[in-house]
Amino acid sequence: MKLRVLTALILGPAMLWVIGWAPKWLFVLVLIAVIERGLAEYFQIVKHAGFSAIPALGYFAAPALCLAQIIEWEYPPPAAVAGATACVLIVVLVFVVLLGLQRKVELRNYLSGTATTLFGVMYIGFMLSWLVPLRFSGFPDAQQITVLVFLVVAFSDIFAYLIGKLIGRTLLVPRISPGKTLEGSIAGFVGGLLVGVVYARYFWRTDSLKKAILWSALIAIAAQLGDLVESAMKRAGDMKDSGTLLPGHGGLLDRIDSLILAVPVMWITIVLGRSW
Repeated sequence: MKLRVLTALILGPAMLWVIGWAPKWLFVLVLIAVIERGLAEYFQIVKHAGFSAIPALGYFAAPALCLAQIIEWEYPPPAAVAGATACVLIVVLVFVVLLGLQRKVELRNYLSGTATTLFGVMYIGFMLSWLVPLRFSGFPDAQQITVLVFLVVAFSDIFAYLIGKLIGRTLLVPRISPGKTLEGSIAGFVGGLLVGVVYARYFWRTDSLKKAILWSALIAIAAQLGDLVESAMKRAGDMKDSGTLLPGHGGLLDRIDSLILAVPVMWITIVLGRSW
């Protein structure tokens, strides 16, 4: 517990600053580093699960997706840059299905190898690449929205863990995660929602408090679902943690799993809201 708290106290404020106030170049560099480390841990899970992936392609595709997002949102969209993210995904798809045909790859592993590689690129690289437009798209209050996502996700995890440890009795989804409880899940949702409302009301000072409440609720739900997705993968690989990078927390993927779904959910919510 002490190591967990100490790690959170050191990394939490640093990551909050990067999310909300770092210059774009540093933000993108940190994001790429986080994605690459998350992919490394993902490919370890894949290996433990008995699948043969193509890690090198994943490590190339993840930063390419982040750079494609910058191109799409930084510059006017002539034909040369329009659909840069889609182009990267197409190139990745083509290379994965072709590299899987190498002689050293057994054909009985062809389907699992290509599928797990593409899933890793989409699940970690593509999903988290939406942090770039979420933060720098120029939408009103983009900075505050990005900070809101980080805070709700972080405190949803904290409340779920603490309350689950203290009074958790009813297992939530024992087939996927034997440690997560219904009480912890409810506490995570309520805690994330409360933190989001406090930030929106007293720090962001937004007039759209109802919208902030809705956003915080969606983020808290997406965060817990993202956590369950990663737990399912670890169970498939018979692993308790994705790694040992963060003392008391496990791997980096164990800490960013909630963001992986929360970020695109927030982006879709904003886009749909503006369309209406």
